[in-house]
Amino acid sequence: MRDRLGTTQPTDTAASRTPDSRTAADGTAAGRRATGGRAALAASARTAALRLRLTSVYVVLLTITATWLATQGHAGRVRFVRHNSSNVHHMEVGKWWTMFTSGLVVDGVPAWAGIAAVAIALGLAEWRWGPARAGAVFVFGHLGATLLTEGAMWVMLTARIPGALSRARDVGISYGLVATIGCLLALGPRALRRYGLPLLALVLAGAWAADQQLADAGHLVALTLGVVAARTAWLRNRASSRSPAPGGGPRGEPQ
Repeated sequence: MRDRLGTTQPTDTAASRTPDSRTAADGTAAGRRATGGRAALAASARTAALRLRLTSVYVVLLTITATWLATQGHAGRVRFVRHNSSNVHHMEVGKWWTMFTSGLVVDGVPAWAGIAAVAIALGLAEWRWGPARAGAVFVFGHLGATLLTEGAMWVMLTARIPGALSRARDVGISYGLVATIGCLLALGPRALRRYGLPLLALVLAGAWAADQQLADAGHLVALTLGVVAARTAWLRNRASSRSPAPGGGPRGEPQ
């Protein structure tokens, strides 16, 4: 009846849309999804940075040092490394602070590779054990291996054994890094303990046999210290509480 009276029928809105309007709407929706994805990614990054405070701070310090060294000439880099090496000479004259500043220099590998390795290993340790335990293992490996290797060098110098150097170049992150990786492997699943640790020890021993450098010996010492740290109840209890339990999430927590 309404058609006969000339009443206009309602038009189909979806059908009346032009291709340009549909394209614009699709583009707007895609832009919203992209913005939402970026916001979610940024929120996840902030959450990870807050949980991994120790790793974040250390990575920033390493990045700042590496960036500054990249702006220096060869002579400036050599001078900086010489003044921050934790060697026998610096220990004898009371420059014990070099034991800490030496850990701010990435040496022997590209800076980006060393920083990435620290971010992964220390970040995983901090995620599993918390900042106090992760930092303690890293510092224990760094300081312990430094003191033991430089102590051995001091004995060699005292005994006048050829090849001993009082002003040896000794900087880098590798002692703490190797100790942390060793501790992670020692507290990891059985397959990592059974195969990962011996493989890492074999690689480090091969490097020492090939080069016979102070740092190569220090890496073996640091690995041993990491395994020793893994035997302490302070770390074993924490690792056990975070290990997955059958039928649920971490022990003591619902899935």
